[in-house]
Amino acid sequence: MKVIVTGGAGFIGSALVRYIIENTQDEVLVIDKLTYAGNLESLEEISKNTRFNFKQIDICDRSTLDHVINDFCPDIILHLAAESHVDRSIDHPSAFIETNIIGTYTLLEASLAYWRTLTQSKQSVFRFHHISTDEVYGDLHGTKDLFSENSPYSPSSPYSASKASSDHLVRAWHRTFGLPTIITNCSNNYGPYHFPEKLIPLTILNALEGKPLPVYGNGHQIRDWLYVEDHARALYLVATKAQVGETYNIGGNNEQRNIDVVNIICELLEELVAIKPEGIKQFKDLITYVTDRPGHDKRYAIDASKIFNDLGWKPKESFESGMRKTVQWYLNNKNWCDRIKNGSYSRTRQGII
Repeated sequence: MKVIVTGGAGFIGSALVRYIIENTQDEVLVIDKLTYAGNLESLEEISKNTRFNFKQIDICDRSTLDHVINDFCPDIILHLAAESHVDRSIDHPSAFIETNIIGTYTLLEASLAYWRTLTQSKQSVFRFHHISTDEVYGDLHGTKDLFSENSPYSPSSPYSASKASSDHLVRAWHRTFGLPTIITNCSNNYGPYHFPEKLIPLTILNALEGKPLPVYGNGHQIRDWLYVEDHARALYLVATKAQVGETYNIGGNNEQRNIDVVNIICELLEELVAIKPEGIKQFKDLITYVTDRPGHDKRYAIDASKIFNDLGWKPKESFESGMRKTVQWYLNNKNWCDRIKNGSYSRTRQGII
């Protein structure tokens, strides 16, 4: 098949692209604007594959989208392009409105126009798979409740509100115009190539430099953690096997408090790092509690039984095995991390692919 992945130079997108190239015979076209979080080095290991293609495109650019989609003739579009950092959405909501809402609308319109040109047999094969987040559901107040595919939407941040809006648009384009769409909502991802502003890579890299490990509030916020390579498997499975109009929640079955995540990272670093930063006796000594984020949701947790029952997917990694792989990856790939921190990755983008 021919597959377009928007946001394919991002954290989850690049994991998905690597999975497709390494495990199928599909041809992949990555569309990415290459904002600060887009990093072509995350695709370097598959960049020379003849089935891999890349175009630097803003999904809000309708004319360019039309040209590229009609030229490539995709069977599947997997839409991951999004602004995704909650803190940034609080500071600068406009970028989230532009990319996550206007960008999704523009991509839907371009996809619909393309789909209408296809033969009936091609139309029946085509899928528009929209990748979203569990944050659209808002907050779980109990300790046992889980988000299901039927949970009401109650977003708390500009980020989650913009993703909720994009979900509604996708469903509307399916119901009103017949575009064959699928939606997935995932829990918190972690793993290799994660941009260092997020909790797990930030904790790892700060600890290695002897810097404070910031924890919001008391650190008792609970998240369900999903190893990114497990997520990539699920996304491809849904895109190729799920029925049109379906929604699937994808979770890791790994609920952890933020403070426990930070402590687990510290314990792994104690085991794996021979020489600590100067003046540091234990990595846990670097934990620093900071003022909580405005509107911070207390608990997310996914009921992923539907995707298991319908498609047979479940995560391969436990939180313990996935975290060990993640910490070890960052220890083994300090050059990648250094280029992120000093900004050189953005200056060499055009030379990689």
